[in-house]
Amino acid sequence: MEEIINRLDLGAAGLWFPVTVSLLLALCMLLQPKRLVSWVELYITFGVVGLAAWLSDVLVMRVLDWVDLGDAKITGIGEILSYTLIPTSLAILYLNLTTYEKRWRNSILFTLLSFLIQAGMEYVGYMKVISPLILYVSPIFYLIVFRFILPLHLRIIQRQH
Repeated sequence: MEEIINRLDLGAAGLWFPVTVSLLLALCMLLQPKRLVSWVELYITFGVVGLAAWLSDVLVMRVLDWVDLGDAKITGIGEILSYTLIPTSLAILYLNLTTYEKRWRNSILFTLLSFLIQAGMEYVGYMKVISPLILYVSPIFYLIVFRFILPLHLRIIQRQH
């Protein structure tokens, strides 16, 4: 039991930040009235974005070694929540709030929000940037995902059912 508790990385500096952000975003996503996204679309988006987030975790943190969250040697609860709830909740909130007319505005707002969450994790000491390249790549990546990939994802889902 002690080994399981140690593997959760509960002593990581700044752990409170990703846990708080994850839970708040997940609550917002679940409690927000579903206007533009159905529960089926939410369910599919959660799975697809969650998989993509974990694959990016493997690429950015394990293969390229650009970033470490918490203890670099273990996958703790903060990292699990950060890669499971933050991207999926943001994606679903974005899709549920973004009409065709607001697509650029919301893409920029959600890109800024994503970057602020990333900066907050670094500020509180939970995230350690190993390669400063991540600071330039991530905002571009966020904008591409919110502006182009997520709307395409939703169109594909909506055509299938």
